[in-house]
Amino acid sequence: MRKPRIAILGATGVVGREIIKITEELGIEFCDIKFLSSARSAGSKLTFKGQEYTVEEAKPEVFDGINIVMASAGSSTSQKFAPEIVKRGGVIIDNSSAFRMEKDVPLVIAGVNDEDLRKHKGIIANPNCSTSQLMLVLEPLKKFGLKTLIVSTYQAVSGAGLAAINELREDTIANLEGKALENKCFKKPISFNVIPQIDVFCENGYTKEEMKVVNETRKILHLDENTRISCTAARVPVFNGHSEAVDIEFEKEVTPEEVREILKNSYGVKVIDNIDNYEYPTTRDASGVNPVFAGRIRKNLAFKNGISLWCVADNLRIGAALNTVRICKRVIEMGLF
Repeated sequence: MRKPRIAILGATGVVGREIIKITEELGIEFCDIKFLSSARSAGSKLTFKGQEYTVEEAKPEVFDGINIVMASAGSSTSQKFAPEIVKRGGVIIDNSSAFRMEKDVPLVIAGVNDEDLRKHKGIIANPNCSTSQLMLVLEPLKKFGLKTLIVSTYQAVSGAGLAAINELREDTIANLEGKALENKCFKKPISFNVIPQIDVFCENGYTKEEMKVVNETRKILHLDENTRISCTAARVPVFNGHSEAVDIEFEKEVTPEEVREILKNSYGVKVIDNIDNYEYPTTRDASGVNPVFAGRIRKNLAFKNGISLWCVADNLRIGAALNTVRICKRVIEMGLF
């Protein structure tokens, strides 16, 4: 198996640092590695596998000879550098929303639709964080025929970056001390609150975040337009870990016991579901670990062939960094660079 030359773009950001950590955890094999950032962070030092590296400024020429780039530096940066990377014969695995819905760009969850990687033309897109955890739960259940999907997400502030994490901390302290804090990251105060808006509103009244779940789910699972999908996304005062309430109507009859058994044996999923002992997944279970946790699996009372469940995952890992590195590993194993 050939060993690639790898670069991590956006290496000093919250997700970038997680990508570095997981690259080491998963034992990604490479012959050379670079850590790239904006001019502001260039020159800083970081440690990887016990060795100190200097972060370089991302410029077109630094991608010469690079085979795979794992990028988490925002849409504008990806749009700027992706053509340069492809022109130089490299593959970019992009964590932004820049290319997700482009027809010729595979949108991939490792372990769900790996074969789509073979269609790449130099750019591979990593889905939105709330979509990512959902796909690992839905893919093994797809055989029953997905007819209707209703998702409500309860998303941690880490999905909005370091400034949002700091705002939750500072707003909580201010609230407890009876002081006011000007909220900058969110439209409403985040501490002790639930905000039913993530991203901007579209003409149909849904937010861009909600439409990402709708459109990305269709693309990843290759669902037709007859599959009804709806989403409501809310920001909650949790530092890390997204939760989702999922209601599914299937074409075929399925029982909670069947779903429980299937998910117990599915890639990337761990079932915690024993309500007699109050065992169900929470964000504290998911933070810092890889599985998507599923529980509260029960018959849906509104649909004839319906199941309701609850799933939780570390949004910085499965929703961003972990899937990026898993895709990198698949690209290497499949010789697609």
